[in-house]
Amino acid sequence: MAYNWQPSADIATIKRRAQYLADVRRFFAERDVLEVETPILSQAAPTAPYMDSFTSDFIPFGSSSRQTYYLHTSPEFAMKRLLAANIGSIYQIARVFRNGEQGRLHAPEFTMLEWYRPELSLNQLMDEVNQLVQQVFGLNKISRLSYRGVFEFYLKINVFTCTDEQIKQCALTRIDGLPSDLELDRDGWLELLLSHVIEPRLAAMNLPVFIYDFPASQAQLAKIKKDEASNDVADRFELYMGGVEIANGYNELLNANELLQRFSDNNEQRQQQAMPKMPIDYHLLAAMESGMPVCSGVALGFDRIIMLALNKQEIRTVQCFAFNHA
Repeated sequence: MAYNWQPSADIATIKRRAQYLADVRRFFAERDVLEVETPILSQAAPTAPYMDSFTSDFIPFGSSSRQTYYLHTSPEFAMKRLLAANIGSIYQIARVFRNGEQGRLHAPEFTMLEWYRPELSLNQLMDEVNQLVQQVFGLNKISRLSYRGVFEFYLKINVFTCTDEQIKQCALTRIDGLPSDLELDRDGWLELLLSHVIEPRLAAMNLPVFIYDFPASQAQLAKIKKDEASNDVADRFELYMGGVEIANGYNELLNANELLQRFSDNNEQRQQQAMPKMPIDYHLLAAMESGMPVCSGVALGFDRIIMLALNKQEIRTVQCFAFNHA
């Protein structure tokens, strides 16, 4: 059998990637943001139903017992424990792993740039992301649109006042090929509309945009606040460039009890979907109970932003070796 041993990315791209890494480190050094490294393996894992983690067994020498560890999907939990220890502003360039994700824009193993800024509000963090995107990657300035505003502009619906059935009918009308008996919750229908209708239109307009103030049900690990219309919203943003999600930022939730409840709710959803429950990260909860500083944080897909900067069409073309070529 002949094996194709060649890299997935061309040598020029690999060299350019190395320069981007150096430029990112310079960007943060100029702002006194400390680079950290945290473990890839953890005894806990994200509970979110849309996330599936890789597992690995630890077997001590001379023992037949096995302890399951999880490859991290993000360095978030460990970095927040450092924040609770008063380390200050930090960033990490991490290899992360998500089981089942593979395609033009997805890979089971990829690189994430994640950073946390106790000194910055969420709006100030968006400013910093804007600076990074322009200074390091030479991409366009980013506009800002609220989640409610973008749905009203493109779909003529108010996501905070319309019914579940109205959202469903909007999706069935505007997205070809959806079966009429498809069963999704409210957020599932909204996600379909965002990914299949709104994102392509943003891409066609070549409009890099922060979408902020998501429905409170999509808070994930962000705080809940009131918007200007007194709706409960998640104090978070997502960055879309070329119609592709690039980054996800939060005004970080600091309440350990509320976070535990969200983890528990997620595990209930997983069981309803015939997915295994995930072990909860009680180290993180203990760190939050000890007092984590008010901060904003963001995770940015490093491979995806390189794709945009170099006008590449597949994630494999900016990685030295693609997953199925490893």
